Amino acid sequence: MSRSIEQPPDLVIIGAGIAGLAVARSACRRDLRPLVLDGGRPGGATTGVAAGMLAPVSEAAFGERDLLALNLAAAARWPAWAEGLDGGGRLECGTLLVARDRDQAEALDRELAFRHDCGLRAERLLPTAARRLEPALAPTVRLALDVPDDHVADPAALVAALVTAIEGGGGEIRTGVEVSEIEVGGDRVRGVRLADGERIAATHVVVAAGPWSGALSGIPESARVPVRPVKGQLLRLRDPAGPGLVERVVRSQEMYLVPRGDGRYVLGATVEERGFDTAVTAGALHDLLREAAEVVPGVLELEVTETLAGLRPGTPDNAPALGPGLIEGLHWATGHFRHGILHAPITGDAVVAGVLDERLPEEAAPFSALRFASARRAEVTA
Repeated sequence: MSRSIEQPPDLVIIGAGIAGLAVARSACRRDLRPLVLDGGRPGGATTGVAAGMLAPVSEAAFGERDLLALNLAAAARWPAWAEGLDGGGRLECGTLLVARDRDQAEALDRELAFRHDCGLRAERLLPTAARRLEPALAPTVRLALDVPDDHVADPAALVAALVTAIEGGGGEIRTGVEVSEIEVGGDRVRGVRLADGERIAATHVVVAAGPWSGALSGIPESARVPVRPVKGQLLRLRDPAGPGLVERVVRSQEMYLVPRGDGRYVLGATVEERGFDTAVTAGALHDLLREAAEVVPGVLELEVTETLAGLRPGTPDNAPALGPGLIEGLHWATGHFRHGILHAPITGDAVVAGVLDERLPEEAAPFSALRFASARRAEVTA
Protein backbone atom coordinates (compact mmCIF):
# COMPACT_ATOMS: atom_id res chain seq x y z
CA MET A 1 0.00 0.00 0.00
CA SER A 2 1.20 3.50 -0.78
CA ARG A 3 1.90 5.66 2.24
CA SER A 4 2.84 9.31 2.63
CA ILE A 5 4.18 11.44 5.44
CA GLU A 6 2.10 14.33 6.80
CA GLN A 7 4.87 16.93 7.01
CA PRO A 8 7.23 16.66 4.07
CA PRO A 9 10.91 17.45 4.63
CA ASP A 10 12.51 20.50 3.07
CA LEU A 11 14.74 18.25 1.02
CA VAL A 12 15.18 14.52 0.49
CA ILE A 13 18.75 13.31 0.07
CA ILE A 14 19.32 9.98 -1.66
CA GLY A 15 22.48 8.46 -0.20
CA ALA A 16 24.06 8.52 3.26
CA GLY A 17 27.67 8.56 2.15
CA ILE A 18 29.96 11.49 2.84
CA ALA A 19 28.35 13.68 0.14
CA GLY A 20 24.78 13.12 1.31
CA LEU A 21 25.66 13.54 4.98
CA ALA A 22 27.62 16.73 4.25
CA VAL A 23 24.59 18.17 2.44
CA ALA A 24 22.30 17.18 5.31
CA ARG A 25 24.55 18.80 7.87
CA SER A 26 24.75 22.04 5.88
CA ALA A 27 20.96 21.96 5.52
CA CYS A 28 20.52 21.65 9.28
CA ARG A 29 22.84 24.60 9.80
CA ARG A 30 20.61 26.66 7.48
CA ASP A 31 17.47 25.69 9.47
CA LEU A 32 16.23 23.24 6.85
CA ARG A 33 14.83 19.79 7.66
CA PRO A 34 16.63 17.16 5.57
CA LEU A 35 15.60 13.54 5.22
CA VAL A 36 18.43 11.21 4.19
CA LEU A 37 17.53 7.84 2.66
CA ASP A 38 19.93 4.94 2.16
CA GLY A 39 19.56 1.27 1.39
CA GLY A 40 22.39 0.36 3.75
CA ARG A 41 24.01 2.04 6.71
CA PRO A 42 25.53 5.54 6.77
CA GLY A 43 28.92 5.51 5.09
CA GLY A 44 28.53 1.84 4.24
CA ALA A 45 29.48 1.96 0.56
CA THR A 46 32.06 4.21 -1.13
CA THR A 47 32.77 6.26 2.00
CA GLY A 48 33.41 3.13 4.02
CA VAL A 49 36.42 2.18 1.90
CA ALA A 50 37.89 5.66 1.51
CA ALA A 51 41.34 6.38 2.95
CA GLY A 52 40.29 9.92 3.83
CA MET A 53 43.29 11.89 2.57
CA LEU A 54 42.88 15.66 2.67
CA ALA A 55 45.30 16.40 -0.15
CA PRO A 56 44.27 19.21 -2.51
CA VAL A 57 47.15 18.63 -4.96
CA SER A 58 47.08 15.20 -6.56
CA GLU A 59 47.46 13.51 -9.89
CA ALA A 60 43.88 14.58 -10.64
CA ALA A 61 44.45 18.28 -9.88
CA PHE A 62 48.06 18.76 -10.96
CA GLY A 63 47.79 21.43 -13.62
CA GLU A 64 43.95 21.54 -13.57
CA ARG A 65 43.35 24.99 -12.16
CA ASP A 66 39.58 24.82 -11.62
CA LEU A 67 39.75 21.51 -9.80
CA LEU A 68 42.75 22.70 -7.80
CA ALA A 69 40.83 25.82 -6.77
CA LEU A 70 37.92 23.66 -5.61
CA ASN A 71 40.26 21.34 -3.71
CA LEU A 72 42.04 24.25 -2.02
CA ALA A 73 38.75 25.89 -1.06
CA ALA A 74 37.53 22.61 0.42
CA ALA A 75 40.77 22.09 2.34
CA ALA A 76 40.59 25.64 3.72
CA ARG A 77 37.08 24.95 5.07
CA TRP A 78 38.05 21.66 6.69
CA PRO A 79 39.50 22.84 10.06
CA ALA A 80 36.48 24.94 11.04
CA TRP A 81 34.09 22.33 9.61
CA ALA A 82 35.72 19.55 11.64
CA GLU A 83 35.77 21.59 14.85
CA GLY A 84 31.99 21.54 14.87
CA LEU A 85 31.93 17.74 14.67
CA ASP A 86 32.47 15.92 17.94
CA GLY A 87 34.97 13.16 17.22
CA GLY A 88 35.25 14.11 13.55
CA GLY A 89 38.31 11.95 13.01
CA ARG A 90 40.73 14.53 11.53
CA LEU A 91 44.38 13.62 12.12
CA GLU A 92 46.93 16.39 11.54
CA CYS A 93 49.83 14.24 10.44
CA GLY A 94 51.19 15.76 7.23
CA THR A 95 52.28 13.80 4.16
CA LEU A 96 55.60 12.61 2.78
CA LEU A 97 55.76 12.14 -0.99
CA VAL A 98 58.58 9.81 -2.00
CA ALA A 99 60.47 8.87 -5.16
CA ARG A 100 62.42 5.67 -5.78
CA ASP A 101 64.12 6.46 -9.10
CA ARG A 102 65.26 9.38 -11.21
CA ASP A 103 62.04 9.75 -13.18
CA GLN A 104 59.97 9.86 -10.01
CA ALA A 105 62.42 12.33 -8.45
CA GLU A 106 62.07 14.62 -11.45
CA ALA A 107 58.28 14.39 -11.11
CA LEU A 108 58.57 15.39 -7.44
CA ASP A 109 60.68 18.40 -8.38
CA ARG A 110 57.98 19.49 -10.83
CA GLU A 111 55.33 19.04 -8.15
CA LEU A 112 57.44 21.03 -5.67
CA ALA A 113 57.61 23.93 -8.14
CA PHE A 114 53.87 23.66 -8.80
CA ARG A 115 53.05 23.72 -5.08
CA HIS A 116 55.28 26.73 -4.48
CA ASP A 117 53.67 28.47 -7.45
CA CYS A 118 50.31 27.90 -5.75
CA GLY A 119 51.58 29.28 -2.45
CA LEU A 120 51.53 25.88 -0.75
CA ARG A 121 54.11 24.68 1.73
CA ALA A 122 56.43 21.85 0.68
CA GLU A 123 60.07 21.07 1.37
CA ARG A 124 62.45 19.03 -0.74
CA LEU A 125 64.24 16.38 1.33
CA LEU A 126 67.25 14.29 0.43
CA PRO A 127 67.12 10.65 1.62
CA THR A 128 68.91 11.19 4.95
CA ALA A 129 66.63 14.08 5.89
CA ALA A 130 63.56 12.10 4.86
CA ARG A 131 64.58 9.16 7.05
CA ARG A 132 65.05 11.52 9.99
CA LEU A 133 61.35 12.32 9.68
CA GLU A 134 60.28 8.74 8.97
CA PRO A 135 62.98 6.24 10.05
CA ALA A 136 61.05 3.32 8.53
CA LEU A 137 61.71 4.53 4.98
CA ALA A 138 63.78 2.22 2.80
CA PRO A 139 67.39 3.25 2.08
CA THR A 140 66.54 3.14 -1.63
CA VAL A 141 64.27 6.21 -1.39
CA ARG A 142 65.88 8.78 -3.67
CA LEU A 143 63.98 11.97 -2.84
CA ALA A 144 61.01 13.12 -0.77
CA LEU A 145 58.72 16.11 -0.33
CA ASP A 146 57.51 17.04 3.13
CA VAL A 147 53.98 18.41 2.76
CA PRO A 148 52.96 19.50 6.26
CA ASP A 149 49.43 20.68 5.41
CA ASP A 150 48.12 17.50 3.75
CA HIS A 151 46.33 15.64 6.50
CA VAL A 152 43.83 12.78 6.78
CA ALA A 153 40.40 12.01 8.19
CA ASP A 154 39.06 8.69 9.45
CA PRO A 155 35.86 8.16 7.41
CA ALA A 156 34.23 5.92 10.04
CA ALA A 157 34.67 8.50 12.81
CA LEU A 158 33.61 11.28 10.45
CA VAL A 159 30.39 9.50 9.46
CA ALA A 160 29.49 8.83 13.09
CA ALA A 161 30.05 12.49 13.96
CA LEU A 162 27.96 13.67 11.02
CA VAL A 163 25.08 11.37 11.93
CA THR A 164 25.09 12.77 15.47
CA ALA A 165 25.17 16.35 14.20
CA ILE A 166 22.36 15.80 11.69
CA GLU A 167 20.05 14.03 14.10
CA GLY A 168 20.78 16.63 16.76
CA GLY A 169 20.13 19.43 14.27
CA GLY A 170 16.62 18.43 13.26
CA GLY A 171 17.43 16.13 10.36
CA GLU A 172 16.40 12.51 9.89
CA ILE A 173 18.33 9.55 8.50
CA ARG A 174 16.46 6.45 7.39
CA THR A 175 18.51 3.39 6.53
CA GLY A 176 17.52 0.11 4.93
CA VAL A 177 15.16 1.86 2.51
CA GLU A 178 15.49 1.69 -1.24
CA VAL A 179 14.46 4.56 -3.48
CA SER A 180 12.82 2.97 -6.51
CA GLU A 181 12.01 6.18 -8.37
CA ILE A 182 12.41 9.93 -8.32
CA GLU A 183 8.97 11.33 -9.11
CA VAL A 184 8.91 14.13 -11.66
CA GLY A 185 5.77 16.00 -12.72
CA GLY A 186 5.93 18.50 -15.51
CA ASP A 187 9.36 20.07 -15.33
CA ARG A 188 9.97 19.70 -11.62
CA VAL A 189 10.57 17.16 -8.88
CA ARG A 190 7.61 16.02 -6.80
CA GLY A 191 9.34 13.63 -4.41
CA VAL A 192 10.49 10.02 -4.29
CA ARG A 193 8.85 6.62 -4.22
CA LEU A 194 10.34 3.83 -2.14
CA ALA A 195 10.47 0.16 -3.03
CA ASP A 196 7.72 -0.64 -0.49
CA GLY A 197 5.36 1.82 -2.17
CA GLU A 198 5.77 4.72 0.23
CA ARG A 199 5.74 8.12 -1.43
CA ILE A 200 7.60 11.03 0.13
CA ALA A 201 6.67 14.43 -1.21
CA ALA A 202 9.51 16.91 -1.54
CA THR A 203 10.13 20.10 -3.51
CA HIS A 204 13.87 19.39 -3.46
CA VAL A 205 15.61 16.05 -4.03
CA VAL A 206 19.39 15.66 -3.85
CA VAL A 207 21.05 12.80 -5.71
CA ALA A 208 24.06 11.75 -3.62
CA ALA A 209 24.11 8.05 -4.45
CA GLY A 210 27.77 7.82 -5.42
CA PRO A 211 28.47 5.55 -8.41
CA TRP A 212 24.78 4.59 -8.52
CA SER A 213 23.66 8.21 -9.02
CA GLY A 214 23.30 7.97 -12.79
CA ALA A 215 20.99 4.96 -12.74
CA LEU A 216 18.10 6.16 -10.55
CA SER A 217 14.71 5.69 -12.15
CA GLY A 218 12.41 8.56 -12.98
CA ILE A 219 14.98 11.05 -14.24
CA PRO A 220 14.61 11.93 -17.95
CA GLU A 221 17.64 10.79 -19.91
CA SER A 222 18.44 14.33 -21.01
CA ALA A 223 18.62 15.44 -17.36
CA ARG A 224 20.89 12.70 -16.02
CA VAL A 225 24.43 13.32 -14.86
CA PRO A 226 26.62 10.54 -16.32
CA VAL A 227 28.31 8.74 -13.44
CA ARG A 228 30.34 5.55 -13.68
CA PRO A 229 31.93 3.31 -11.01
CA VAL A 230 35.73 3.26 -10.72
CA LYS A 231 37.02 0.33 -8.71
CA GLY A 232 39.66 0.67 -6.02
CA GLN A 233 41.22 -2.16 -4.00
CA LEU A 234 43.01 -1.68 -0.69
CA LEU A 235 44.15 -3.36 2.51
CA ARG A 236 43.60 -2.50 6.14
CA LEU A 237 46.60 -3.31 8.32
CA ARG A 238 47.41 -3.29 12.02
CA ASP A 239 50.60 -3.17 14.04
CA PRO A 240 50.18 -5.22 17.25
CA ALA A 241 52.91 -3.08 18.82
CA GLY A 242 50.80 0.05 18.34
CA PRO A 243 51.47 3.24 16.35
CA GLY A 244 54.87 4.33 15.16
CA LEU A 245 55.80 2.59 11.93
CA VAL A 246 55.05 5.87 10.11
CA GLU A 247 53.51 8.99 11.56
CA ARG A 248 52.73 10.71 8.27
CA VAL A 249 50.86 9.64 5.18
CA VAL A 250 53.51 8.15 2.88
CA ARG A 251 52.71 8.36 -0.83
CA SER A 252 54.52 7.23 -3.95
CA GLN A 253 53.30 7.16 -7.53
CA GLU A 254 51.98 3.63 -7.02
CA MET A 255 50.54 3.57 -3.50
CA TYR A 256 49.67 5.39 -0.30
CA LEU A 257 50.08 4.27 3.31
CA VAL A 258 47.76 6.14 5.66
CA PRO A 259 48.19 5.98 9.45
CA ARG A 260 45.15 6.18 11.71
CA GLY A 261 47.25 7.18 14.71
CA ASP A 262 46.52 4.06 16.76
CA GLY A 263 48.49 1.32 15.00
CA ARG A 264 46.02 0.91 12.14
CA TYR A 265 46.96 1.69 8.55
CA VAL A 266 45.27 1.78 5.16
CA LEU A 267 47.27 0.70 2.12
CA GLY A 268 45.81 1.55 -1.26
CA ALA A 269 44.62 1.88 -3.85
CA THR A 270 44.11 0.66 -7.37
CA VAL A 271 42.19 2.56 -10.06
CA GLU A 272 40.29 0.12 -12.28
CA GLU A 273 37.60 0.63 -14.91
CA ARG A 274 35.67 -2.59 -14.32
CA GLY A 275 32.09 -1.48 -13.87
CA PHE A 276 30.39 -2.55 -10.69
CA ASP A 277 32.83 -5.39 -10.00
CA THR A 278 33.93 -5.39 -6.33
CA ALA A 279 35.96 -8.60 -6.29
CA VAL A 280 39.25 -8.45 -4.40
CA THR A 281 42.05 -9.90 -6.52
CA ALA A 282 45.35 -11.43 -5.45
CA GLY A 283 47.28 -9.60 -8.16
CA ALA A 284 46.14 -6.15 -7.06
CA LEU A 285 46.93 -6.81 -3.40
CA HIS A 286 50.31 -8.31 -4.32
CA ASP A 287 51.21 -5.20 -6.32
CA LEU A 288 50.18 -2.84 -3.52
CA LEU A 289 52.20 -4.75 -0.92
CA ARG A 290 55.21 -4.98 -3.20
CA GLU A 291 55.18 -1.25 -3.91
CA ALA A 292 54.68 -0.39 -0.25
CA ALA A 293 57.51 -2.67 0.85
CA GLU A 294 59.85 -0.91 -1.60
CA VAL A 295 59.21 2.32 0.31
CA VAL A 296 58.44 1.14 3.88
CA PRO A 297 59.82 -2.42 4.30
CA GLY A 298 58.24 -2.76 7.74
CA VAL A 299 54.80 -2.86 6.18
CA LEU A 300 55.35 -6.59 5.58
CA GLU A 301 55.39 -7.14 9.36
CA LEU A 302 51.91 -5.69 9.82
CA GLU A 303 48.83 -7.85 10.29
CA VAL A 304 46.26 -7.82 7.49
CA THR A 305 42.89 -7.16 9.09
CA GLU A 306 40.82 -6.69 5.94
CA THR A 307 41.04 -6.67 2.17
CA LEU A 308 38.34 -4.85 0.28
CA ALA A 309 37.30 -3.11 -2.91
CA GLY A 310 35.11 -0.07 -3.32
CA LEU A 311 33.57 1.95 -6.13
CA ARG A 312 34.33 5.63 -6.63
CA PRO A 313 31.86 7.82 -8.53
CA GLY A 314 33.43 9.22 -11.69
CA THR A 315 32.02 11.64 -14.26
CA PRO A 316 33.39 12.01 -17.80
CA ASP A 317 35.86 14.65 -16.57
CA ASN A 318 36.41 12.96 -13.18
CA ALA A 319 35.19 16.06 -11.36
CA PRO A 320 32.11 16.48 -9.18
CA ALA A 321 28.62 17.49 -10.27
CA LEU A 322 27.22 19.97 -7.76
CA GLY A 323 23.98 21.84 -7.37
CA PRO A 324 20.83 22.15 -9.49
CA GLY A 325 20.35 20.18 -12.68
CA LEU A 326 17.91 20.52 -15.58
CA ILE A 327 14.85 19.44 -13.59
CA GLU A 328 13.62 22.08 -11.17
CA GLY A 329 14.13 20.92 -7.60
CA LEU A 330 16.57 18.14 -8.56
CA HIS A 331 20.08 18.69 -7.20
CA TRP A 332 23.31 16.71 -7.54
CA ALA A 333 26.13 15.89 -5.13
CA THR A 334 28.09 13.17 -6.86
CA GLY A 335 31.04 12.38 -9.11
CA HIS A 336 33.74 13.27 -6.58
CA PHE A 337 35.98 10.44 -7.80
CA ARG A 338 38.94 10.34 -5.35
CA HIS A 339 38.13 13.56 -3.47
CA GLY A 340 34.84 12.88 -1.70
CA ILE A 341 36.16 13.28 1.85
CA LEU A 342 38.19 16.38 0.95
CA HIS A 343 35.24 18.01 -0.83
CA ALA A 344 32.71 17.37 1.95
CA PRO A 345 32.60 20.91 3.41
CA ILE A 346 32.18 22.68 0.09
CA THR A 347 29.84 20.01 -1.30
CA GLY A 348 27.39 20.59 1.52
CA ASP A 349 27.51 24.38 1.21
CA ALA A 350 27.25 24.36 -2.59
CA VAL A 351 24.25 22.05 -2.78
CA VAL A 352 22.34 23.81 -0.01
CA ALA A 353 23.04 27.12 -1.73
CA GLY A 354 21.32 25.70 -4.80
CA VAL A 355 18.36 24.52 -2.72
CA LEU A 356 17.99 28.05 -1.34
CA ASP A 357 18.31 29.56 -4.83
CA GLU A 358 21.63 31.17 -3.98
CA ARG A 359 24.78 31.24 -6.06
CA LEU A 360 27.17 28.34 -5.69
CA PRO A 361 30.48 29.22 -4.01
CA GLU A 362 32.81 30.72 -6.60
CA GLU A 363 35.16 27.71 -6.63
CA ALA A 364 32.23 25.30 -7.09
CA ALA A 365 30.64 27.16 -10.00
CA PRO A 366 32.74 25.42 -12.72
CA PHE A 367 31.41 22.10 -11.41
CA SER A 368 27.72 22.86 -11.73
CA ALA A 369 25.75 19.76 -12.68
CA LEU A 370 24.38 21.76 -15.60
CA ARG A 371 27.67 21.42 -17.50
CA PHE A 372 26.57 17.94 -18.60
CA ALA A 373 23.13 19.04 -19.77
CA SER A 374 23.91 20.02 -23.37
CA ALA A 375 26.03 16.91 -23.92
CA ARG A 376 23.26 14.67 -22.58
CA ARG A 377 20.61 16.38 -24.72
CA ALA A 378 22.72 15.88 -27.82
CA GLU A 379 23.36 12.25 -26.89
CA VAL A 380 19.68 11.51 -26.35
CA THR A 381 18.45 13.23 -29.53
CA ALA A 382 21.21 11.85 -31.78
